[in-house]
Amino acid sequence: MKRDSIFYQLFQQSPGLLFDLLEDQPDNAASYRFDSVAVKEPKFEIDGVFFPPETDGSGVIYFCEVQFQKDKQLYERLFSELFLYFYQNRSLYSNWQAVVIYPSGNLEQSETVPYQMLLNCDQMHRVYLNELGDIRQLPLGLALMVLTTVQSEQAAAEANFLLARARQEATSEASGSIIELVTTIMLNRFTQLSRAEVEAMLDVRLQETRVYQEAKEEGRQEEAIDLVLGQLSVRLGQELSEALRTQVMVLSLPLLKELSMALLNFEQQADLEAWLQNHPISEQS
Repeated sequence: MKRDSIFYQLFQQSPGLLFDLLEDQPDNAASYRFDSVAVKEPKFEIDGVFFPPETDGSGVIYFCEVQFQKDKQLYERLFSELFLYFYQNRSLYSNWQAVVIYPSGNLEQSETVPYQMLLNCDQMHRVYLNELGDIRQLPLGLALMVLTTVQSEQAAAEANFLLARARQEATSEASGSIIELVTTIMLNRFTQLSRAEVEAMLDVRLQETRVYQEAKEEGRQEEAIDLVLGQLSVRLGQELSEALRTQVMVLSLPLLKELSMALLNFEQQADLEAWLQNHPISEQS
């Protein structure tokens, strides 16, 4: 699962999420900027760096590492990277903090004796997602992080719950971003499924997704057709007949949008046939 890119999207969208994981937050947490950086000689790649606003003078810089697999020398690399970067940019920052995000404590590096003083200092934070609490009680941003760790058999139910919360609690723009992130997380959890099948599993309406918006804006009707056909196959539990596929494929974008909403109530192929009879091609604009 490509969790690094998922967490990158989360932090890029809402840098303040990092500080939601910490007990003590800087007063200017909402003003931090997130990015990834490369440190030269030798070259290191730091997962994420949170930069204080330049207007605050020499602020505190936060380094973040997302670790979802065992790394026997994670702390050797992490401290080498952050101290080298801090050394190279010492005049810009007054202090540093480091955050390592694990799905659970059993993936932490086993041999930590050389780094106990650093690991126990108040500048170092180790976050275990499985200890944050009930995913349904967490703020949406943190819940999305936890969604990357839940068992596969629970993932669909939890994802649908978060989608329902997003539609209720978030603005339309924020809701769209959350829907896109949930879909991306689930695509990485269920790699054997197509995007259309994942969206159907999540009851994600076609018009809510980035793919549909791009298809509509750029006139790529074929992409919208593929998504609706995938949703129909999953919803009805069978492949459509060639005749029905043909009828769906000639629908206009507005009718594809309407069908993507209507199909959530379909129980059998006859429901699709009835819908198509009520939306003949001759009436399309």
